[in-house]
Amino acid sequence: MNAIVDTRTLDPKKLIKGATGDWEVIVGLEIHAQVTSQAKLFSGASAEYGGEPNSHVSLVDAAMPGMLPVINEECVAQAVRTGLGLKAQINLRSVFDRKNYFYPDLPQGYQISQFKSPIVGEGEVIVDLPESGGQITVGIERLHLEQDAGKSLHDQSPSLSFVDLNRSGVALMEIVSKPDMRSSEEARAYVTKLRTILRYLGTCDGNMDEGSLRADVNVSVRRPGEGFGTRCEIKNVNSIRFMGQAIEYEARRQIGVLEDGGSITQETRLYDPGKGETRSMRSKEEAHDYRYFPDPDLLPLEFTQDYVNELARHLPELPDNKKARFIKEYGLTPYDAGVLIAEREQADYFEAVAKGRDGKIAANWVINELFGRLNKEGNDVATSPVSADQLGAIVDLIGENVISGKLAKDLFEIIWTEGGDPRQVVEARGMKQVTDMGAIEKAIDAVIAANPDKVAQAQAKPTMIGWFVGMVMKETGGKANPQAVNDLLKTKLGI
Repeated sequence: MNAIVDTRTLDPKKLIKGATGDWEVIVGLEIHAQVTSQAKLFSGASAEYGGEPNSHVSLVDAAMPGMLPVINEECVAQAVRTGLGLKAQINLRSVFDRKNYFYPDLPQGYQISQFKSPIVGEGEVIVDLPESGGQITVGIERLHLEQDAGKSLHDQSPSLSFVDLNRSGVALMEIVSKPDMRSSEEARAYVTKLRTILRYLGTCDGNMDEGSLRADVNVSVRRPGEGFGTRCEIKNVNSIRFMGQAIEYEARRQIGVLEDGGSITQETRLYDPGKGETRSMRSKEEAHDYRYFPDPDLLPLEFTQDYVNELARHLPELPDNKKARFIKEYGLTPYDAGVLIAEREQADYFEAVAKGRDGKIAANWVINELFGRLNKEGNDVATSPVSADQLGAIVDLIGENVISGKLAKDLFEIIWTEGGDPRQVVEARGMKQVTDMGAIEKAIDAVIAANPDKVAQAQAKPTMIGWFVGMVMKETGGKANPQAVNDLLKTKLGI
């Protein structure tokens, strides 16, 4: 990080209090995103997750003698799409290199990656900060393609380790950020936004529990206004929550070392979620340790600007553009729009509900009622028992004054648990709200007659009308039109 220019201004609210004064944490991330593709980067073997050990392995993946890699064009296209989604420079010429190191699950003895000439150059990601508010821009240093290694299995035998090469050769995009993050919140928000972009593009499914998205987290600390400190890399973090915890712990650890008069050793560390701490893994390798050189089995990767333009032409509407459109087209707040566009399926659901209806009311029902219930039961939009058409019908019934807000919530519960057409349910169960002024007046008179002491209180304190509205709604089984009740009560009480 020391060779990279610091583009962020100091934010006093982000400083960490140490025993000897304030410290600033600097975070940069290297995200490894598995490319969504049926086949691996240099072979035709399946890239599908899971399967019996060593069942998705070709002779190329196993590094058998004489086997040559052949580039998968779809993986190249996915990397370009991702670069476009990150507003990044697309390099029309890139080079694959051999990154040499020994590991039991790396059968070639090297990894095919990109070093000096990556497929994607500098870009940026605009990140909303839901906890503290505001936005930051995180710079992208580069995106390069590389192949994944296999997996060592140490729990299959008390005395032996086994190797599963199903992941060997699977295409990865390594997305390297600039050191632009100044807190664990910013890092978590950045990964969340990046994952959203990848899912919109369809270039990575972002499933961290399956290893499709992993992060190497670079953390350093410094006194405010000083240059970058020595960084430590926390390897292979596969949870956004754990990443935040690892950054918090590592920053505090480094501050403690420095305040005790010690120095930070550049190294690779692992995060132990059980203990909530990082521990040393190995000294940090530098580029020369890997002895990079261009892979002699692969020609430089070249394509035309027309190829890039054609891919750009078919990109979906991306999160930032969708958010801006939701705010403008549906009159939503930035917060509500941000919640709705967090996942592409959520945004599509909302648009289906909001089509031809009041966008704010639709958003309120989608966010508060639907998302609230889905979160409570651990489901998502794809498994929602209430379809967009059904929820839209409920919103219509409210707008037409057929049902009140309270009845609408009762109706939502019925549709959630039993299904059915909302209009037919309202008819069959007699859920229509009472709009007959004679019936409403009768209920109001009954409540006033039963509570003469409250009348004088309401006349002295008009806000007490809410109590009367509640009692009338109770008297009518929640079916009275609330606005009609409120208006008539004001007349009856002389408020």
